[in-house]
Amino acid sequence: MTILVCGEALVDLVPDRQGGGPALTPKLGGGPFNVAVALGRLGADVQFLSRISRDPFGRDLVAWLEASRVGLDLLQRGPELTTLALTVLDAHGAAEYSFYADGTADRLVEAPATIPESVTAASFGTLSLLYEPGASVYAALLARVHDAGILTMLDPNIRPAAMTDGDGYRTRFRTWLPSIDILKVSVEDAGWLGEGPQGTTVQHWLDAGVTAVVVTRGGDGLSVVTTAGETVVPGVSVQVADTIGAGDTVHGAILHHLTEHGVRSSADLRRLDSQAWTAALTFAAKAAAITVSRPGADPPWADEVGDD
Repeated sequence: MTILVCGEALVDLVPDRQGGGPALTPKLGGGPFNVAVALGRLGADVQFLSRISRDPFGRDLVAWLEASRVGLDLLQRGPELTTLALTVLDAHGAAEYSFYADGTADRLVEAPATIPESVTAASFGTLSLLYEPGASVYAALLARVHDAGILTMLDPNIRPAAMTDGDGYRTRFRTWLPSIDILKVSVEDAGWLGEGPQGTTVQHWLDAGVTAVVVTRGGDGLSVVTTAGETVVPGVSVQVADTIGAGDTVHGAILHHLTEHGVRSSADLRRLDSQAWTAALTFAAKAAAITVSRPGADPPWADEVGDD
């Protein structure tokens, strides 16, 4: 039961608040990278499909994946530079980003010839679905694994500063919906992607073929909407260092929990009741609370979260 995580790895340049000046501290990240790390630390059998630079940042990224027990059998390496994300934190620790991504390694990923037979779930998201030519590679892979019966989960993780063609992205996003089993969005993502009230937008996604829509609400918790209705769990109260990696931890924790509890397909997902979703979301909320309690994207290990 392997979970395949597909997408970019990058370096966040985060302001050093304690220094009180313009100093920037490099933090390893990227949405899919963080999801893979979260899964590995929680004990999942996870493989990371991406292209990572051979530069010093790339070497650090690979070392972090290995230390977090992430499999690298499908990882590609290249001489191109690592993508950089300049991060700005507001007074509440919320992050905004701008990106330096022209010609970087993760944009040049190639699709694997075969997918390991052990893969039962696949994760996609963030910049990997925005920047070409890699975006088309990942979009085609999403459709390919879904057609093969593999459970899929996608987090668009919208970064408005990177969206030079918002309408074009929304159009492409709609073409992915029939291949997505679980769509994870923040409230802000849903607003950016939708054309009406959030409830109307979510219903449109379900009508288009998505099985479950998970919505993150920051400190207010999580919800999931399926054709059977909505399930909501509260957030876990902690002292917030910053919110970097919180949504990625939710993504990884949900996938891990569902896989550990026998969910292998869209059909399995459709059979989940509110009690099962409450357990999955509660586990994810606990894991995310630990991530936001410490600086940067630093997801918890299994023994920090407890039983799932």
